[in-house]
Amino acid sequence: MMDRQIDNKGKDAVRDSRYFRDRRKHPRVFMDLPLEYRVRHGTRARGGLVVDASETGLLIYSTEEIPIGTRLKIGVLFPKECELANFDVFAEIVWKRVDLEKEKKGYQYGVKFLQILEEDHLKLKQLLIGKYK
Repeated sequence: MMDRQIDNKGKDAVRDSRYFRDRRKHPRVFMDLPLEYRVRHGTRARGGLVVDASETGLLIYSTEEIPIGTRLKIGVLFPKECELANFDVFAEIVWKRVDLEKEKKGYQYGVKFLQILEEDHLKLKQLLIGKYK
């Protein structure tokens, strides 16, 4: 038997179809791309992976623990024809979760974009529609 959740307006959330809909403004697209990040104004570069992306943020994986609220400069590498290209963003970590599925201890982070140049935003949009596969 399924547990029922009643929301603050007395509605049965399980029966309300909006409960199961993705409420994101921009859909997320699975990606498996390398990234390099630096804590804003830091000099040490670290690596990670992009797990998925949207026009407003990324889900990333890193073996480093980073506090929520940290601002990062992120460069994402991707194949474009026969060479590598990249786009850069300034972003902030909005949530984190310990990733227990990997062999080594790691973390998943939700990051939202704070700043992205128009040309880099165009590259991201092209990646999201699958143009650079």
